[in-house]
Amino acid sequence: MDLKTAIEEIIKDKPTGVSRKELELKLRERDVNSSPRSIRRILSLLITEHKIVAEGKSVAQVYKPFPTPQIPSRSEIPLVESAAEVQALVRRPLAQRVHVSYDSNFLHKYQPNVTQYLEYKQIEHLHKIGRSNMDERPAGTYARDILTRLLIDLSWASSRLEGNTYTLLDTKRLIEEGVSATGKSAKDAQMILNHKRAIEFLVEEAEHIGFNAFTFRNIHATLSEGLMSDPATEGRLRIRVVEIEGSVFHPLPVPQQIEEQFRLLLEKAEAIKDPFEQSFFVMVHIPYLQPFEDVNKRVSRLAANIPLIRQNLCPLSFMDVPNDLYIEGLLGIYELTRIELLREVYIWAYERSCQLYPIKKAEVDQPDPLKLKYRTVLHHLVRMHVCEVLAASDNALRTEVQKAGVAADDIEMLVHLLKKEIERLNEGNFARYGIRPGEFVQWQQKADSQ
Repeated sequence: MDLKTAIEEIIKDKPTGVSRKELELKLRERDVNSSPRSIRRILSLLITEHKIVAEGKSVAQVYKPFPTPQIPSRSEIPLVESAAEVQALVRRPLAQRVHVSYDSNFLHKYQPNVTQYLEYKQIEHLHKIGRSNMDERPAGTYARDILTRLLIDLSWASSRLEGNTYTLLDTKRLIEEGVSATGKSAKDAQMILNHKRAIEFLVEEAEHIGFNAFTFRNIHATLSEGLMSDPATEGRLRIRVVEIEGSVFHPLPVPQQIEEQFRLLLEKAEAIKDPFEQSFFVMVHIPYLQPFEDVNKRVSRLAANIPLIRQNLCPLSFMDVPNDLYIEGLLGIYELTRIELLREVYIWAYERSCQLYPIKKAEVDQPDPLKLKYRTVLHHLVRMHVCEVLAASDNALRTEVQKAGVAADDIEMLVHLLKKEIERLNEGNFARYGIRPGEFVQWQQKADSQ
C-alpha cells in the first residue's frame, strides 16, 4: 500500500481526528515506509484535494475527513420577507409576468457612497468575516496564498452555475494535470480552463486591474475564448440584440447606448469606496446591462472579486450556491430592478466562502514580507531545483541567491525560506512555480527514494 492511500484510510477510520504523531505510529504498525517530510507533503496534498481538513494548531492539530459537499436547496437559505416576495413574483408563469425593457434610471439613480445596496450591518458583518489581516500588504497577497485552491473552487463553482457537468474532482485534474474528463464535452473543459486563466489574470495583476474597460474586456475575452459563435465578439461590447431565456426582460438594444451605460457603470463602480458594495454592485449591473453578447454572468462573478482581491479580503468562490436561487435573484434584477433576493444569495455565498478557507487564512495571517519582496526569485529558484539545475545544499542555494541580486542582509533568510518552499512542494502547488507535471513527478520520485 502506498503512503497516500494508507494516510487516507487511517484518517477515514477515525473521523474525530488523527494527530501527526498518532498518524506516524499507525503507519509504522502497517509497515508503511514514510519520512516526516513525505507525511507532511501527503497531508498538504490531501488538504488541497479536499479529501481531509486540518483543525487546531501546533501539537494540538488533528486531521479529519473532508465533509462531503452538499449543495443546499434554495429552501435551506433563509430569506428575509422582501427577498421572499421577489422570489414569489419571479416564480410566476411567464404569461403572468409583464414584459419590461432595460431601465437606464436604475443605474442613473445610484449615487456612489450615498446609495447603499448592502445595509450598514451587512457590510460590517462581511468585513468581520472576510478580513485577512493583510490590509497593508500588496494587492492580491491573500489570493495568491490560496491560489491553488481558489483556481479549482471558483472555476468549478462558476462553471457549474452555467450548467457545466464537470465535478469538482474533474476540475482539479483538468487544472492541475491537464486531463479532460471522460465523456464530458470539450466545451465544458474550455469553460473551466478559461475561468482558470481569468482568475490568474485577476490575481497576478491585482495591483493594476480595476473598474475600467481594459480590465472588463480582458476578463470577457479570456472567459469567452473558444466559446463564442463569432470569435470577433470576444472582449467586444455587444452590437446586436440579445434575449434572456426564461425571462420577460429585454436588454438594451442600441450599441451606442450600451457603450454609454457601460462607461457610466464602470465610473460609478470605481467611485464606490466599500469593497463589498463595489462587489455586489457589479453583480447586479453587469448582468442587467448585458454589455457582451454572452458570458455576462461569468464576467460579473469574477468582477465581483476584483475589490476583494485588491484589498486582500477572502474571495467569493460561489461554492455550493444553489443554481435556481441564483437565477431567481437575477430575474428579480431583470424584471423588477429589485436587489433583495440576489443580495441574500450574495451574503450567504460570501459566508460560505469564508467558511471554506479558515485553515489557509490562518496560515497567511502573518505574511512573510521577504517572501513578498522576492517572490519572483523564489519561484525561479524552486523551479531550478526541481529541474536539477540547482542542488539543495546551503552553499548551492546561497550562490544562486547571491547571483539573483538579493540584498546582502536578506541572503541568509532567503536561503532558509527557499529551503522551506522546496520542502512544501506538492502536487497541489507545483504549477505556481512554472513546473511541468512530468518534471514534478520525476523530482518527487527521486525525493521519495532518498
